[in-house]
Amino acid sequence: MKNTLLLNSYIALCFIYLLIILLGHENIAWYIKPFLIPFLLLVVYLQSDFHSKKFLLTALSFSWFGDIILLFSDRDEMYFIVGLISFLVSPIAYILLFNKQLKPQNTKNKAVFWTGVTAIIMYLIVMIAFLLPRLGDLTIAVFVYALVISTMLLFAFKGFLIWQTPANWYILMGAVFFVSSDSILAFNKFYKPVVLSSFLIMTTYLIAQYLIVSGILKLNQKK
Repeated sequence: MKNTLLLNSYIALCFIYLLIILLGHENIAWYIKPFLIPFLLLVVYLQSDFHSKKFLLTALSFSWFGDIILLFSDRDEMYFIVGLISFLVSPIAYILLFNKQLKPQNTKNKAVFWTGVTAIIMYLIVMIAFLLPRLGDLTIAVFVYALVISTMLLFAFKGFLIWQTPANWYILMGAVFFVSSDSILAFNKFYKPVVLSSFLIMTTYLIAQYLIVSGILKLNQKK
């Protein structure tokens, strides 16, 4: 009951937050942003213990830290770098989380698996090719981050092929939205401005976190 109320509160506050951004009042949205992810943190914290719980809490915590730090990214480049580092820990925690959830079995459909792997590798190559000429001193940092989120997506895809439905769909789509959010952010910052960038970045990011949390909880619900 508590978790349902918290998840509904998260959805409601996200809707208000995104609407405020869409209306162009980002100065107001600035104050709301730090209060979004804590709802998901509480949902996971109050959930009965499961073997990957600490990784999910870690991923959400560092996402939250990154959210707060990036609020000040327009004041100094250092805030962006520190925020990037914080957000780097989050997908690493998700990789460990997905790996923890993977059962010691191989997917039966090798063709689908390798098609997915190829698609993820192509995404990484294309993204880096677009951004590389404009990254400057951040080349290594952005490359490492792109590699990490691509690996996170790979683990989510691998899990998708063996996890139960609908949890597998929640987690895979969450990972896709997570990568989409970071891709829009990188494209907007380093390549060229994206129309409604703040709205698109935060919409995909907030959906991603909700889907991953919901999927993991469904995967570990007591029967």
